[in-house]
Amino acid sequence: MTATATLTPAAAVDRTGVSLDTLRYYEREGLIGPIGRTAGGRRAYTEDDVFWIGLVTCFREAGLGIADVRAFVAILRAEHTPEDRVAFLRGRRAELEQRVAALRRAIGVLDDKIGYYGRAASTGAP
Repeated sequence: MTATATLTPAAAVDRTGVSLDTLRYYEREGLIGPIGRTAGGRRAYTEDDVFWIGLVTCFREAGLGIADVRAFVAILRAEHTPEDRVAFLRGRRAELEQRVAALRRAIGVLDDKIGYYGRAASTGAP
């Protein structure tokens, strides 16, 4: 793919693994783009767009909300220092660590209950 080559919406969906509706939503929310258009008015995605889609998707999969993603995209697009970017990411990372700890506690409770009910089932207790 050359530097000027673009992807159709369907090809962008194939490359990124997100739906067409999601791509449009990301664009509408200002998380990607603006997406270029062909002479016929169809969206034409560049490699840079694919990178941004991947970044936004990664953040969303990590549990960051749209407001957080929007804030980070604004930091990247504006004249912020690398320290600003690092501070933002460290803050989100700390929040994710707290959520991971909460999930581990929940898994521990589930494991305890599985063990309890598993033992009860093997002894015939209700």
